[in-house]
Amino acid sequence: MPALEQIVPVTGAPCWVILIAQDLQAAQSFYGAVMDWTFRGTTLGSNFSVALSHGEPVAGIGACSSSGLPTLWTPYFAVGNVDETAGRVRERGATLAVGPVKLGKGRAALAADRDGATFGFWEGPALAWSVGQGSAPARLDLQTRDAFEAAIFYAEVFDWAKPPGDCTVDYADDHVLVQVAGHTVATLWGGGVETAPDPKIRPRWIVDFRVDDSKRAAAAAVAAGGDASPAPPLGRSSKDAFIIRDPDGGLFTVSDA
Repeated sequence: MPALEQIVPVTGAPCWVILIAQDLQAAQSFYGAVMDWTFRGTTLGSNFSVALSHGEPVAGIGACSSSGLPTLWTPYFAVGNVDETAGRVRERGATLAVGPVKLGKGRAALAADRDGATFGFWEGPALAWSVGQGSAPARLDLQTRDAFEAAIFYAEVFDWAKPPGDCTVDYADDHVLVQVAGHTVATLWGGGVETAPDPKIRPRWIVDFRVDDSKRAAAAAVAAGGDASPAPPLGRSSKDAFIIRDPDGGLFTVSDA
């Protein structure tokens, strides 16, 4: 099988999304049935795989049952120096949960912002992948308490809109757009409630995948042991979008292509 193309990712931009599941084989079975993904191994070991759609990379799925981490879909952002970024996270009152640690040809860390949304950052080469293009997720949205306060936090951590930064920030009436060369790679929305008993309402990064038929995907998720419910609009043009919870509790959304 040919190697997947690697690039130097745009600094500050999302460069990958990862699900850490309790059982890799079970997760592959669920996402294969719901999303029609196939999987291939990586150099990171037997507990990590790359999900593919029509041979193109979509996301990473790993298993770490002893870590104590909840099952979450987590975006990773490209940085030039993972140690400096980790320092910025701590300086701004957020939580550095894991790392920095060496993984393959790069280094990574996992953190939670001040409202509790989990995100990661990565230093090193990455797969050729960009939100909203090709096989990558269609959207990446932050549901947070205050979109504009969150934008300040992430802009300081990732040098958004700081010359000669690669990412720009555009403030709208009720949300914030993060763009690379005019292409939106992330959107920040308010309305998240930190103390909500329902994890769907809490501050979190929402990974949205484009599918041919979101109703079919939702039905397949339920049949495979998950759960599905209508997703809030969050600026989507699609009438049909669903929040899906996998059997381990991992949340993601699907919307019509």
